[in-house]
Amino acid sequence: MHLHDKVCIVTGAGRGIGRAIARRLTAAGARVVAAARTASDLDATVAEAGAQSGRCLGVVTDVTDSSQVNRLIERTREEFGRIDILINNAGLAPLSPMASMTDEQFRQTNAVNIDAVFFACRAAWPDLSASRGTIINIASLAAFDPFPGFTVYGAAKAWVVLFTKALAAEGRPLGIKVFAVAPGAVETQMLRAAFPDFPVGQTLPPDAVAAAVEALLDERLQHASGETICVKS
Repeated sequence: MHLHDKVCIVTGAGRGIGRAIARRLTAAGARVVAAARTASDLDATVAEAGAQSGRCLGVVTDVTDSSQVNRLIERTREEFGRIDILINNAGLAPLSPMASMTDEQFRQTNAVNIDAVFFACRAAWPDLSASRGTIINIASLAAFDPFPGFTVYGAAKAWVVLFTKALAAEGRPLGIKVFAVAPGAVETQMLRAAFPDFPVGQTLPPDAVAAAVEALLDERLQHASGETICVKS
């Protein structure tokens, strides 16, 4: 299989889309380093993903802290000797009208959705250059058509889309591929926190996003680097 023994980091892997990605990639033969802030959530992911292959390592990480992200990269390098794939999945989507959004909400939304992506890409770049690896950033359809109250979140995800395109251009001479996946509404705790009454029939299962991520790791798609793939229900 094309992912056999590939070393992959997945951020925001404690639940939802990140957990689904960890499960799918370990099942495909990859060695996954799952990162999340909450140890109990991370333990559950490792138990689910590791049960399929025994190849999932959990590392508690606050991805908004560059020193912790650097340590995540170092730990992966120490454990597996290389990094082939980086999945920037951690996200935060507070629903708030502009007039009532607090300074802390604004800063945290950008810290998780923008700063964390930059920190991880910067830290892993030398390793991905050595392996001619792949970065996949999880964006959102909100980058193109944000709901009212998602102004800051949508703008942050639009940054992810443009950053992906720019980074792909920089990575092309080094053999680094960079993609983004922009899902619509996904059945996760984050969605339900913002939209508790969102129709279940209009949501995606987390594994649908994970399947798109796995598909982008096919080397035959290397010439599509820089593209954002939309996933809709």
